[in-house]
Amino acid sequence: MNIAVIGTGYVGLVSGTCFAEMGNIVTCVDIDKKKIENLKNGLIPIYEPGLEEMVHSNFKKGDLRFSTNLEEALKGAEIAFIAVGTPMGEDGSADLQYVLSVAKDIGRFMQKELLIVDKSTVPVGTADKVKECIEIELSKRGVDIAFDVASNPEFLKEGDAINDFLKPDRIVVGAKKESSIELLRELYAPFTRSHERFISMDVKSAEMTKYAANAMLATKISFMNEVSNICEAVGANINDVRVGIGSDKRIGYSFIYPGCGYGGSCFPKDVKALEKIAKESGIAPNLISAVEEVNKTQKYVISNKIVKKYGQNLEGKSFAIWGLSFKPETDDMREASSIVTIRELVKRGAKIKAYDPKAMDEAKEFYLKDLENSIEYATNKYDALNGCEALVLVTEWKEFRSPDFYEIKQRLKSATIFDGRNQYSSEKLLELDFEYYQIGVALKI
Repeated sequence: MNIAVIGTGYVGLVSGTCFAEMGNIVTCVDIDKKKIENLKNGLIPIYEPGLEEMVHSNFKKGDLRFSTNLEEALKGAEIAFIAVGTPMGEDGSADLQYVLSVAKDIGRFMQKELLIVDKSTVPVGTADKVKECIEIELSKRGVDIAFDVASNPEFLKEGDAINDFLKPDRIVVGAKKESSIELLRELYAPFTRSHERFISMDVKSAEMTKYAANAMLATKISFMNEVSNICEAVGANINDVRVGIGSDKRIGYSFIYPGCGYGGSCFPKDVKALEKIAKESGIAPNLISAVEEVNKTQKYVISNKIVKKYGQNLEGKSFAIWGLSFKPETDDMREASSIVTIRELVKRGAKIKAYDPKAMDEAKEFYLKDLENSIEYATNKYDALNGCEALVLVTEWKEFRSPDFYEIKQRLKSATIFDGRNQYSSEKLLELDFEYYQIGVALKI
């Protein structure tokens, strides 16, 4: 098929590349001329395992193209995916200005029958707004061109997006016309050959499915974090509790690991957007609101432990931070717990020595740029430890899982670890005479 993907951010670039991998002709369109030129020159704007190689391969074959010219991209397209950003507005709602701007441009430039698909995460009812925008533009032109608007939300995990797209758990499609559903079924057929994972429904249900899925996962995380705080207060061990409840097949082990809060581009934004949707519909989102409040509080759990040990005045003290991205295998720092932890320590006078395998440029250029006088970025995880009071583990990258604890002890001023992801063995650290602070465990070792 001939496909246009509008937006070359995370969703657009991964989707377009994977569609091209299956032999489709894909044109990824963006108004950012520099980004498009960089993509043509092989420079990928995000880190995602396997993406760079796949982009290079399909671009070289000619199946994947990059352009700033939407009109040209739509000429041969059968399907146009809208994959632009929907940033969170000040009131928590999803900002649709970019989605609707693209819809207007589609209405201005489309020349033949076209299926428009919302790939961006959008509120219920967005497809109707997109349709209205296109109809207005077609009316201005005085033309009558058949089109339909469908919803096809993405369910990609950052750090494993390529695998998620090529081997999806499910493909959710919402459309009014049966012909639209069948066209998308044909497009996705190569991704579902081993199992039938194509789920069709009405448009509004498809739009709601993405929000509901992310809110459910966020709920599990916040629930477990709240239980971890209770465990710590009563003297229980959340690590044991997790195993005890996870063995129940109805619960399972996914998303029940305690930590210092969730972040990223999806969970925080989608939970707040769903909360806003509920309120606008006259529904009190009591549980959803609580999920977000628990997460906000949880991001302070590590800095609170540090302050409890060292006091409010951290002048003259340095702390090693392992992990800046909101999760492993990505350079994305949006809503990352590391930002809160670092800012809480710095405002009390502490210096930071940070290391992350992929996200340090993001920190330097955007998220922690204003703290450049208080943060030193190390070239490896052990150099970050030199002269620090303690190690603070924030992101559970693989290279942090089995470190040399003798090396850690030698480089730190004192053998102290604050573990925001409960990665290490208490018994091992006890043998080495570490002070070890975890999430949801009453006693330090």
